[in-house]
Amino acid sequence: MKIVNSLKSLKDRHRDNRLIRRRGRVYVINKTNRRFKARQG
Repeated sequence: MKIVNSLKSLKDRHRDNRLIRRRGRVYVINKTNRRFKARQG
């Protein structure tokens, strides 16, 4: 999982990426290609 300041560019890397808010943090998750996980930090 990458930890980045801005998720906007990472969201556009794959068409299945989703922006999710969990416990006050923002995540990019991808059900079909799991290597695109990222967290905003």
